[in-house]
Amino acid sequence: MDAAVAQTLFLAVCLFSLLILFIWKSMYQRDKLPPGPTPLPFIGNLLQIDTNGTAKGLMKMSEKYGPVFRLYIGPEMTVILSGYEAVKEALIDQAEVFGGRGKTEIFEQAVQGFGMTFTNGEIWKQTRQFSIMTLKDFGVGKRGIEERIQEEAQFLLEEIRKTKELPFDPTTFFSQAVSNVICSIVFGSRFDYDDKEFHHLLQMINESYCVISSMWGKLFDIFTSIMKHFPGPHNRIRRCFDVLEKYIVKKAKQNQETLDPNSPRDFIDCFLIKMEQEKQNSSSHFNMKSLTATVLALFFAGTETTSTTLRYGFLILLKYPEIEERLHEEIDHAIDREQSPCQEDLKRMPYTNAVIHEIQRFSDLIPLNLPHQVTQDTHFRGYMIPKGTQIFPLLHSVLRDPTQFSDPDSFNPGHFLDEKGNFKKRDAFMPFSAGKRICPGEGLARMELFVFLVSILQNFSLKSNKHPKDIDISPAMSNLLSFPRFYEVSFVPR
Repeated sequence: MDAAVAQTLFLAVCLFSLLILFIWKSMYQRDKLPPGPTPLPFIGNLLQIDTNGTAKGLMKMSEKYGPVFRLYIGPEMTVILSGYEAVKEALIDQAEVFGGRGKTEIFEQAVQGFGMTFTNGEIWKQTRQFSIMTLKDFGVGKRGIEERIQEEAQFLLEEIRKTKELPFDPTTFFSQAVSNVICSIVFGSRFDYDDKEFHHLLQMINESYCVISSMWGKLFDIFTSIMKHFPGPHNRIRRCFDVLEKYIVKKAKQNQETLDPNSPRDFIDCFLIKMEQEKQNSSSHFNMKSLTATVLALFFAGTETTSTTLRYGFLILLKYPEIEERLHEEIDHAIDREQSPCQEDLKRMPYTNAVIHEIQRFSDLIPLNLPHQVTQDTHFRGYMIPKGTQIFPLLHSVLRDPTQFSDPDSFNPGHFLDEKGNFKKRDAFMPFSAGKRICPGEGLARMELFVFLVSILQNFSLKSNKHPKDIDISPAMSNLLSFPRFYEVSFVPR
């Protein structure tokens, strides 16, 4: 081979190599995964994740890896979205792609692939659409449900009066009041505050809520196949769910015995009627297991989240008595003392509206958000996210985004007020998540928070045995769920 041929061949090989390199780099750039810390075998990045204040720790990680990064929670890759812009782009701008529900083993043992909260595809679409329409039929978002909340507020006020200004933990009272609203829809009746069965059901909800938020709950969720064989607090979650499920099944059977298809009394009746209508439809997802899972989700979420927000809110008011005093002034000016507060009053109460919004923002009840899942291979902000990847759009990072809130780590009603003192909406206010998976009970929760909080402040002033400067409003625990520290409060008649 002469020198000219060898030189030509060498040049061809070089050009071919460069072409292959270019193609490879192009494919790599197009399909590259988000950045993230190097995982260890089996446990992934668990040692690098804060065991308390998880969302806050993940926000810290985003400072290094950016608003879109990957973590291995155990052996599975998860993508974290941090900050308002990234979360909005995923949940709202690309709602369909990011609208899947990631699997949560700790809840899966209860719902077992049924219901509207932890499912995907047709079962989710059918059950969610039915549930939303049925809740509307029973007045959710309308005057009808507001009257139920106002009525329940009067029962709550009466129970508070019985405390005779003595300090007590308000957890049970708030849980009972909020739960009775959803119970009146789902079960067709409310419970008396001294009902022992009611107390037991609420205890199961509260206990499971606490364990789910603990490190034991997190370990069970990641290493389910191993942890279910080991003793520990995580095993109480299954027992709690069993108690709740048995009660729902008992109520459903009672309803079946006296069911009138032409006159449904509650949500369970409507579901039973739908089951009968769909029994010949092989593609229907309306069955007893789906009923149990759906009612369990409504009962659980409709009790714990709003009551915990109320509990957090009154702790914050004990910390800032000047805010409580300003609320009293606005309430007294806007509503007659003998009148029950209603949503219409909110238009004349910008400061109260701002305080309630700030309580929801600051309490940050579901900091990690429930897990989402991408429904197809997707390119997002320059990265490739494979179909089925679990996504955590951090609500904490949205509600505490410094580009959206001037002083995100402080409680400040001014976040929702303009320079004239009028209420100001904020796009980054996402305590109920956003997009296709937004909480269907958002309207109900907002109405409950307003009516219960204002009804109490109409009639009582708050008193604590602690000086305001000694009151700690940081969360007692903040993992999948967040809740306030224990406290006692005295309600002094005004």
